[in-house]
Amino acid sequence: MFHALVAGGIVFPGLFLLVKNSLKRLPWLRWDEADAVIISARLVSSIQAIMASAAGYIIFSSCKHIIDDQHWLTGAYTQFAVPYFIYDIYAMFLCHWQKYRVKGHEGAGPHSLRTVTHTYLHKELLMIVHHLCMVLVCFPISVLWRQGKGDFFLGCMLMAELSTPFVCLGKVLILYKRQHTLLHKVNGLLMLVTFFCCRILLFPYMYWAYGRHAGLPLHHVPLAIPLAYNLGAALLLAPQLYWFGLICRGALRLFRRAQPEHAPVAALHNGHGPGEQAQD
Repeated sequence: MFHALVAGGIVFPGLFLLVKNSLKRLPWLRWDEADAVIISARLVSSIQAIMASAAGYIIFSSCKHIIDDQHWLTGAYTQFAVPYFIYDIYAMFLCHWQKYRVKGHEGAGPHSLRTVTHTYLHKELLMIVHHLCMVLVCFPISVLWRQGKGDFFLGCMLMAELSTPFVCLGKVLILYKRQHTLLHKVNGLLMLVTFFCCRILLFPYMYWAYGRHAGLPLHHVPLAIPLAYNLGAALLLAPQLYWFGLICRGALRLFRRAQPEHAPVAALHNGHGPGEQAQD
């Protein structure tokens, strides 16, 4: 059990340091510390998401019986990924600290109570709680409480990470003012679709899969399973709905920015000048 935990504890921080130092030293890049930290953190998150999605698909497609079938990757990758969530809390802090420095706050040290409490914790509280929940709640449940049952559903949950690379790329493009590019628009569409399918529709799909297994219609499944399962699903779904709402708001803002480009054409048809540009 501890081999996978130790491996994860070495791979994710080690990969972050390797990428960060490479970005700073490659002669054709030579990025500064802030850029190297932010890009490295996003890249490691994307790599973890790709590995998790691949492991989830293998597990999902291998378990024909959704309750009893098992796959060795279920326990192995779950243990391997636990250190990632601990590492990522610190990586998010490093990204925040570098942004804080770039804005001119050089005087405050990285351990400043004000920096951590009033900025990082305030902005990233939901993500921190999510990561801690994965380590302190989901991991013990998947390893101890399941008793080898339900690998199919854990595989489904791992595939929820499929949207993460698009989320990371979108944040990088926004950070470097590339919202106007075709890449940002295509990435935004892919992010919207994968997030909705893999993080929102995932839950009714799992209910439907259990209903098909038990011979129940979808709307009867919540009443046929223990209340704790419904409560757990609701707690996991709630932040996904919140984040999906933020993604939709961002997509709407992008769409509104594009409207003025066509306004002069519309003005020629209706005889009026272009309307006011939608505000962010």
